Amino acid sequence: MQNNGFSTDWLYKLKQKNDIVSVIGKYIRLEKKGGKYWACCPFHNEKTASFTVNEDGFFYCFGCKEYGDVISFVMKYESCDFNQAVEILAKNANMEIPKFSGDDKVFEKKEKRDRLIKLLDLTYRHYQSNLYLPQAKLAQEYIKKRKLTKRELEDFKLGYSLGWTELVTYLKSKGFTEKEMLEAGVAQIKNNKCYDVMAERLIFPIFNAFNECVGFSARILGQADYAKYKNTAETLLFQKGKIVYAINLVKDLKKSQGINNLIIVEGQMDVIAMHKAGFKNTVACMGTALTKDNANSLKKISENIVLCFDGDTAGQKATLKSIETMRDEGVNLKIALMPDKKDPDEILNEYGREYLESIIKNAVSPLDYLIGMERKKYNLDSADEKGKFVVKCLEHISKVDSASYEDVYLEKLRDISRVPIDILRQDLLRMKKGQAPEKKEQKIDKDVLISRENGNIRAIKYIIASLIFNKDFVNNNIDYVKLLPKYEKVIKLAYNKTPISSYFDCLDIEEYPILKDCFNLDFTEFTNNEKGYFDQCLWYLISQEYVKKQTDLTEEFKNCKDIDKRKLLMNELSKVTKALKDKNLEEFYAR
Repeated sequence: MQNNGFSTDWLYKLKQKNDIVSVIGKYIRLEKKGGKYWACCPFHNEKTASFTVNEDGFFYCFGCKEYGDVISFVMKYESCDFNQAVEILAKNANMEIPKFSGDDKVFEKKEKRDRLIKLLDLTYRHYQSNLYLPQAKLAQEYIKKRKLTKRELEDFKLGYSLGWTELVTYLKSKGFTEKEMLEAGVAQIKNNKCYDVMAERLIFPIFNAFNECVGFSARILGQADYAKYKNTAETLLFQKGKIVYAINLVKDLKKSQGINNLIIVEGQMDVIAMHKAGFKNTVACMGTALTKDNANSLKKISENIVLCFDGDTAGQKATLKSIETMRDEGVNLKIALMPDKKDPDEILNEYGREYLESIIKNAVSPLDYLIGMERKKYNLDSADEKGKFVVKCLEHISKVDSASYEDVYLEKLRDISRVPIDILRQDLLRMKKGQAPEKKEQKIDKDVLISRENGNIRAIKYIIASLIFNKDFVNNNIDYVKLLPKYEKVIKLAYNKTPISSYFDCLDIEEYPILKDCFNLDFTEFTNNEKGYFDQCLWYLISQEYVKKQTDLTEEFKNCKDIDKRKLLMNELSKVTKALKDKNLEEFYAR
């Protein structure tokens, strides 16, 4: 259940005013085929459309198995929580959001989040206004040295912290407590005094995809014994592994004019320099390498990603980690080959925009990058080192899941190493056979197992789907709750003719894995014999119950010593056997 304190009726009205086809159609291009709308899935990489949208209020991808209602789609696409998705849709429909009436803990969490967002919003604006004061001369000189214009200052909301207590005093004047400042990550306590954790630093506010400030990164100006850059500590709103710097700007860019790819650099100043030079599709992650959460956020904006990390050792390590992270994320990843020990900002200053543009344009595939890195490590004039080089390259190639792609790189490795391609193929095959088979098994999930469904699950899906869609061939004499007690809540919603989109608000959908297939069942496959197939499914399930009962009675009869009870058991067994023979449904009739 996902209603989060909103009434089911209000959520139904919200969905009625946010037609799922129209809403999703604003994000991706839909094409109508038959009774559904189709598109390439926005949640995984594919060339053939397998993502469907049903006008009844449901989407489903046959490829990655993502599914849900219009609220779920906005949550997944926008990387936001339920309440944020509701706010987006309510604004779209010009609907007022009702006062919260749900669980106290949920309300407290929402109220706390809203307070922290307001605190952080005031904080970044205060820092921003500080930047133009005479006391911020050090920051102003740094900005002048970096040749930043007013445009960059405004776009990235740069600011300055004037001292250790000035922000604390300001926030208290606005009604915030020290406890709230600590929870927002803008202050800490030392010697029983609350102080600004970013004191006397140039401030880079960090925004999420909805232009909400969630934290800060700050740079010390001048000489110091401590770290040059400092980030907000982990908080309710700021989780470093999920943050992408400038994602708000890139998201707006995509909406206004579209983008072909995303460029990822290492730090905030690199992002700002790239935007200033016209590479406005540039972002940075808050860690040294991409995380899975970063990858999920970024691929919703573009599946074409160029890593443009620094050319030093740390940048190369971050690139290697990022390649590993992105391997299974369904993106078209490229690596920009940066000059040794140079970052994008330095390249722009020393060589100009055109030079950096050519580096990005000539970015290579991850496998080309990995082979190139291995080639630098080994002396190929040495037989021993050449052998080690070949083994390392084969390890990288073995992780490719395309036979043709694999073949291309085997030929490339042959050309570099002069090892015959047949030998390389044999070694690669041996290497693959040596991989632990359990790795594949670990990836099998519920959806994969369901795809290998038996007749029992097929029958349940067809019956539940027929009830949900209120099909006229349904046998109304049957007590479906008695037949399928596990699905009692679903069946009762179907009895009440509940719209599909409201199932997401009345149930915990994850408890019923088959529902996504029920919602998406294609009845046209059974056009010529819908009632006949329904009756077959119904009898199949009932007969399974009879067989189970028959087995239990037989076992009980074998173990029973009481003559009178054995007679009763035999009588009951005869009835069940006769019911099976006659295909009698009466035991499951509604009373």
